[in-house]
Amino acid sequence: PGKPEEAARMAFNDARISHVKNGVYGEMFISAMIACAAVTDNIEDIIFGGLAEIPATSRLYEAVVKILESYKNGAGVDDCFSMIHSAYDEHTDHGWCHTISNAMIVIAALLYGEGDFGRSICIAVGMAFDTDCNGATVGSILGMRGGIDCINEYWKKPVNNKIHTSIFGVGTVDIEKAVEKTLEHIG
Repeated sequence: PGKPEEAARMAFNDARISHVKNGVYGEMFISAMIACAAVTDNIEDIIFGGLAEIPATSRLYEAVVKILESYKNGAGVDDCFSMIHSAYDEHTDHGWCHTISNAMIVIAALLYGEGDFGRSICIAVGMAFDTDCNGATVGSILGMRGGIDCINEYWKKPVNNKIHTSIFGVGTVDIEKAVEKTLEHIG
């Protein structure tokens, strides 16, 4: 948290096991954004913090900049998503889980959601492609940015402060304890 370069380095080490090029950059980009979200509230600063950790010559970088430009030029959310859907087909074997299209959705949801947790994750999920990952990615960035207070009780109550994992040896995780452990790394 607060160290996007280190977060990107760690993400690179993880991603290179099973991904190449933009798949690796995608993990680096999102990890760096989450790290930035720990120390700034500004959505665009968070996005640019992630972009700073991937090659400016990559297709991922160019796609994210395209979303930023579209947003800044006044395109509405529907126009933005039409642009994404016209460039990528979620109905092909790998189209739904492609790094670039899903990163574009995450960025658009962050921008058009304007920092509102519920609105942002609903935009991310509502635009299809890899819905669970996109909603979780947007939620993790905004959760890191605003802490527990940015999440309305509507979203928190059903979870009851617990995450049930399928990770061997982990099982159920207490969210408050996980937050405390994360905050120890920021200091």
